[in-house]
Amino acid sequence: MTTPSCNPQILELLSTKSSTKQLVFRKTADVFREFKEQLKQIADELNQNICNIDASVVVDFKDRGEYEAEIRFSGDVIIFQMHTNVFTFEKTHGIWKNSYVREDNMRAYFGMINMFNFLTDSLKYNRLGDMGLLIGRIFVNRDDHFFVEGKRQFGYQFNNVAGDLLEADKIRQIVEMAIVYALDFDLTTPDFNSQRAVTVQQIQSISSDLKNSTSKKLGFKFKAQNTPK
Repeated sequence: MTTPSCNPQILELLSTKSSTKQLVFRKTADVFREFKEQLKQIADELNQNICNIDASVVVDFKDRGEYEAEIRFSGDVIIFQMHTNVFTFEKTHGIWKNSYVREDNMRAYFGMINMFNFLTDSLKYNRLGDMGLLIGRIFVNRDDHFFVEGKRQFGYQFNNVAGDLLEADKIRQIVEMAIVYALDFDLTTPDFNSQRAVTVQQIQSISSDLKNSTSKKLGFKFKAQNTPK
């Protein structure tokens, strides 16, 4: 009795692309666990030191599940989220100009970890209408090579995908840069004329549907095309 043969094209795709994506997912999950370790360690260190200066300032780490964690400090919170899918990039993306990727296009499959900055009170009081800011996103491939897209230093500090490995020291550096960014980015008051008229419903309601929501940067809608670098 002969064994049925597989479609060779499908078998090739499964053994290359699908296998690579599975490996990238596992690598990203390992990296995210290290992010949690670094977040907890940094929170503990900052707490031990700031309590001698001002006991009212608290730094707190929270594990929000397998793919999410947060660190809260003063009026800010940064949420780290690992996406469960694996990504590559449009052919116009600069990653394809890198010789490291051109040598093996399987190196262009990346897991993604997002960093979002919110006001602590937005989560504390469940203000669902409040807006946050995407600080940056970390991309890591099957070989633990990585790069970061994001605001300020994140836009150029970690862009050597061929040479950078996402190890504990780099993860700590990324977390610390995110904290500094959030602390430097102050809450600004809305324009007076934009809020002169308020309805009774808005005043009385504490629901998430309030139009008078708060964000660190007014008008941010989580849309890349509307977000200045």
